[in-house]
Amino acid sequence: MVVVYVVGCPDRSLYIGHTENLSAREETHNSGSGATYTASRRPVRIIYSERFDSPEEALNRERQLKRSTLSKKKEDLIRGDRERLKPLSRSRSRQDKSV
Repeated sequence: MVVVYVVGCPDRSLYIGHTENLSAREETHNSGSGATYTASRRPVRIIYSERFDSPEEALNRERQLKRSTLSKKKEDLIRGDRERLKPLSRSRSRQDKSV
């Protein structure tokens, strides 16, 4: 099993990654030996996660989340507000088609 996660940093920024061991990964980020991005933004905490059966599925989801530029959409995802995500997704797909 592979987990895609979102880490919240003290400066209110987010970091998205994937791992097979969520608690160990959070410790790694907080020790400063995780990602370069989080090393200077400690302490961090896991604020959202999704489980996947395969590494390929997890990597695809991680890439999808990283491509999302709408911070509001990410906040709704973290809160679990799937109803608010639907209109944001539709408006984003319309923007992509008009370009």
